[in-house]
Amino acid sequence: MSLTSQDLLTPEELHRKRLTQSLVVWGIVALLLIIDQAIKIWVKTHMILGEDIRVFSGFHLLFVENEGMAYGITLGSKLFLTLFRIIAMGLLSWGVARLIRSGKFSTWFLIAPALITAGGIGNIIDSLFYGLIFSSSQGTIAEIFPKDGGYAPLFYGHVVDMFYCPLIDCTLPSWIPKWGGQRFTFFDPIFNFADACISVGVVALIPLSLFCRTPLSRALEMPPSKRHRQTTPPDNYAALRSLSARDSCPSHHPRQPIKLRRQMATQAK
Repeated sequence: MSLTSQDLLTPEELHRKRLTQSLVVWGIVALLLIIDQAIKIWVKTHMILGEDIRVFSGFHLLFVENEGMAYGITLGSKLFLTLFRIIAMGLLSWGVARLIRSGKFSTWFLIAPALITAGGIGNIIDSLFYGLIFSSSQGTIAEIFPKDGGYAPLFYGHVVDMFYCPLIDCTLPSWIPKWGGQRFTFFDPIFNFADACISVGVVALIPLSLFCRTPLSRALEMPPSKRHRQTTPPDNYAALRSLSARDSCPSHHPRQPIKLRRQMATQAK
């Protein structure tokens, strides 16, 4: 008999873990969306397209609009790209909900897909609605909810980008053949807060998956024979369940699940 999250946590503990993780994950998504949209609305209503504000050395607010994905990457037509985003974020949100429901993953690990989800939804909002609620930023500051309508129909809005952070920006020495005396920049993409959330979430997936797994998820990854030997004795069960409960909720319940009691009784015979 194989063990599941329901075998190692009581129903009350599993419910509390799911509820806590749902509040944390979707709370993070909502907070990041608010920050992302606040920045974009400020840029749209205070800057002209192409305007460059130097905040400090190596960091600029450079207002551009793009029809592509993160960092200006394009993929087919604008309508196709918007629909692709919606489907991808729908599947990702469903996957995050499934991860929470499984009870196998720590809250820290779920932060990574929460960042990716928030970033994707943030850019979808631009593509869906910004063409409707804003006037054009070409040569003038955009007006929100203009009387004459927006600059584009539904699904055809442009994503607002504003962060420009060249890591290297210099003039090459004249003695370098062919390129001497020319300006050299490294990391030219102009991005937004949503793009940054996606990038951080993707990069964080690997270390979080390695170091933030719950004892329960490690137990379920064991070979069935080894898992059977290590989880059926009462002492091993108590230790494993204690570690899993520490990750999920502060309270410990001494009652053993019915499935595990039956399993141990069968082995005792």
